[in-house]
Amino acid sequence: MNNTPRTPELRGLARQHTLWSSHSRTIGAALVGVFHHLMLFAIGAATVWAALAAIGDMIGRGHANVEDLLLLFIYLEIGAMVGIYFQTNHMPVRFLIYVGITALTRHLIDLVNTKTDTTTILIWSGSVLVLAVSVVALRYASFHYPSDRKAEVRTDAD
Repeated sequence: MNNTPRTPELRGLARQHTLWSSHSRTIGAALVGVFHHLMLFAIGAATVWAALAAIGDMIGRGHANVEDLLLLFIYLEIGAMVGIYFQTNHMPVRFLIYVGITALTRHLIDLVNTKTDTTTILIWSGSVLVLAVSVVALRYASFHYPSDRKAEVRTDAD
């Protein structure tokens, strides 16, 4: 069955619809791209701001503890995530897991310092272990089962 309209008016409307549809997709993609980049800049700027505030707080106190250093590592990972996302347009899930591991470790140190019961500490430690195992699983899967054809071509140096 032929889907071409029978009258010239209908053919003109069909062409106009195709043209508007094409333009709206182009404009929509451009707007999403602009929003995407603006939000990446905002996240990057907020990360830098938060890191500088944390450093200022450490300077004001006159010392830094392990929790402060782990917080700076969290900011570093978020910054790296934003940078990688700018360059590749892919969200590095491993980095999110690294942030989670660091945040859990930071909380775990606080639990140990406050002499929390052993069961709670073991549960939080188990959470860190689960995330660490998930990183290993992701690395294994991405190496052995790449998602695109370029990644499948590996040299011995990889």
